[in-house]
Amino acid sequence: MQFRMKQVFDSSREKLREKPSRGLMSATVESRQVDGFESHVSIRDFTIVADEPRNFGGGDKGPKPSEILLAALAACQEVTYRLYADAMEIPLRSVSVTVTGEADLRGFVDVDGIRAGLQRVTGTVTLDTPAGPEDIWRLRARVDAHCPVLDSLQTPIEVSLDLEVTNSERQAAE
Repeated sequence: MQFRMKQVFDSSREKLREKPSRGLMSATVESRQVDGFESHVSIRDFTIVADEPRNFGGGDKGPKPSEILLAALAACQEVTYRLYADAMEIPLRSVSVTVTGEADLRGFVDVDGIRAGLQRVTGTVTLDTPAGPEDIWRLRARVDAHCPVLDSLQTPIEVSLDLEVTNSERQAAE
């Protein structure tokens, strides 16, 4: 697998240098509220169920949306470590990530002017590698600079959500 990842990395870099527009991409996710706090999220050919825990009025049928965000960070870190370790020819037997997000629910229910989102994310990346400290720090610097989800969480990005209003009850009556 290591050789294939390095091939993918090198080939992708070459193609993107030749034609930068190949790097422009977009991802579309659709979500539909099903029942209470339960939502079904469609991502390409996959469906993820998001829900709140029972102690917050949900059915606990899936992770909370904020947990999905944390999962995205953990998985992206793993992929980015694997990709860059292979590209930099740093031996890496395995990588795993644990992240914890801290929030104050008062923000979600508009109490005391508290922010609604995660206020802090901490975690641990565990590498199984015979590499020395210098290689590990070089690898970490590359991953920290190029992990897309980490970058998205650390850098303000433009978010624009339009609002479309329908009235299915009125449409059914017509």
